Amino acid sequence: MAISDNGIFTSPELANRQSHLILLRKNEYTILFMEFLDVRWLSQGYFRPKFDRESDPFVISMPPPNVTSSLHMGHAMFVTLEVVKIIK
Repeated sequence: MAISDNGIFTSPELANRQSHLILLRKNEYTILFMEFLDVRWLSQGYFRPKFDRESDPFVISMPPPNVTSSLHMGHAMFVTLEVVKIIK
């Protein structure tokens, strides 16, 4: 296993996707694992936008959800589905 008894990631094998899926299946998806992924994704440039000054701007107007009382999972799903449709 790639996690030591104290929860520290000790193996470079976590760098591949199969290890990520193994950890998810074993319910060992901890905050440390999230931090590991965050550092990895940032170092790979996944959150860095690519700008092309020659192309036309692409703008998406996403109004806030129509909240009539307390927020619930439907509000999160609404925004998530919009983003998925746009990215795909």
